[in-house]
Amino acid sequence: MLEYLRAKQLLVDEMINRSARRSPNKVALIDGDRRITFSRLQNRVNQLAGWFQSRGIKKGEKVALLLYNSIEITECLFALGKLGAVAVPINFRLQKLEFEYILNNSNSKMMIAHHDFIDVIGEMRVNLPVIEDIIIVDQRKEKNPSYFVYDEIFETAYKLVLEELKDDDDFLIVYTSGTTGKPKGAVLTHKNVFMNSVNMCLECGLTKDEVQIISTPLFHIGGISALTMLMLVGGTSVLLRKFDPEHILQTFETERVTYSFMVPSMWNILLELPNFKNYNVTSIHKICCGAATTPLELKKKLMKYFPNAGVFDTFGHTEMAASTATLKASDSLLKTGSVGLPYSNVEVRVVDENMNDCPPGKVGEIVYRGPTTMKEYYKNPEATVEALKGGWLHSGDLVKMDEEGYLTVVDRKKDMIISGGENIYPKEIEEVLYTHPDILEAAVVGIPDEKWGETVKVYIVLRNGKILTEQQVIDYCTARIARYKKPHYVEFLDELPKNASGKILKTKLRNHNLKV
Repeated sequence: MLEYLRAKQLLVDEMINRSARRSPNKVALIDGDRRITFSRLQNRVNQLAGWFQSRGIKKGEKVALLLYNSIEITECLFALGKLGAVAVPINFRLQKLEFEYILNNSNSKMMIAHHDFIDVIGEMRVNLPVIEDIIIVDQRKEKNPSYFVYDEIFETAYKLVLEELKDDDDFLIVYTSGTTGKPKGAVLTHKNVFMNSVNMCLECGLTKDEVQIISTPLFHIGGISALTMLMLVGGTSVLLRKFDPEHILQTFETERVTYSFMVPSMWNILLELPNFKNYNVTSIHKICCGAATTPLELKKKLMKYFPNAGVFDTFGHTEMAASTATLKASDSLLKTGSVGLPYSNVEVRVVDENMNDCPPGKVGEIVYRGPTTMKEYYKNPEATVEALKGGWLHSGDLVKMDEEGYLTVVDRKKDMIISGGENIYPKEIEEVLYTHPDILEAAVVGIPDEKWGETVKVYIVLRNGKILTEQQVIDYCTARIARYKKPHYVEFLDELPKNASGKILKTKLRNHNLKV
């Protein structure tokens, strides 16, 4: 009876159960030279859930995951979901004090971490009063009796006692990047994640025959949503621990990858490899871009270099369990610059400061509601009320909608530049810069100006061996956009600062004395 009641809910662990019943011997995950079928993954998830339960992990309790993309983090996510416990995936690129803040703020009772972090764990252990157990993955040195070894968990059978769960129960706490202060933990439910997976599969036409690469880290909602959507339909995911463009091309060929999601900057780097044409990429029939708008020139190059692939653009937010809109491949060049139509399961409005609907073509903030909307910010009622005021999730993104309902992202509210009373949207200038053949990456920010309040500064990364002057960049823009939008300052960098998902960190660039 309990299994019947759970099966009626949109629970994340049911994804593996159903795929294991349909295709028990199908490879679910590839991690280096390791492969695991859906049947074996299901058995290990059940074993791990039983062990968690034996250590006192109950419904609603938090468990932190400091892990690379791997079979282990996948097993942990689904085992915790089976118990109704809450996974707290942590960005492994953070520093000790940032780790401590998230671990303590989330009230994590247990932590599973890769061996690479054992030294920093030892340093912060005294400052983690709530953590009771620490489990180490990929143990390589003499075993420390203070920690459990992950592989040893599977040497003994543990009885698992299932509880009744609802799909509105918490599944994840995903911490935002904290660009405007301490990071906020977005609480996502089973229904949020499940329905996002349904949306992605429907909109992108994903099936059990897909083989995808996941290079986006699984502490990021983009990586998690990529994982769960193929778990839902029974496809195969190749897990990569880091973004290595050469290795990705090799994997495209050897694993006959059919689908891949990456942010535009990653695709850009991939296409820059001089030996790109040495690899067979004909198996790829779907390319997905997200986390930032795909420049038109990059989109055209993707279509050229991946002749069998359609290019999809996705748009969304952590607080919406990832995606809210998709521009399908068939519209890719017809609706240039658009991020597409909202998902059928996501209700969208474009509103002004007073929550009045904006007419087609007018810029406003995009707000959402629907089954993928986050539950709350953990232990942050003020931020929750602000984000969900009026019963809609306020994204902070400025967009416009055309007569047919297609959305175009104009910019982040906080990124908009006001110069001499004129609104300037950095994305518009960046689109112009990306058409220059010598420019690999570009980012536009506003910097203080005594006369105009703010003025435009551009940060440029040039293609290998190319040379441009500041004036050449300014002249290029002046010939293509209104003079009040042209950059007044240009700085050339070897690379732009990015977060773990590959998104450019404009908060760092606003310090115009930044040196990378």
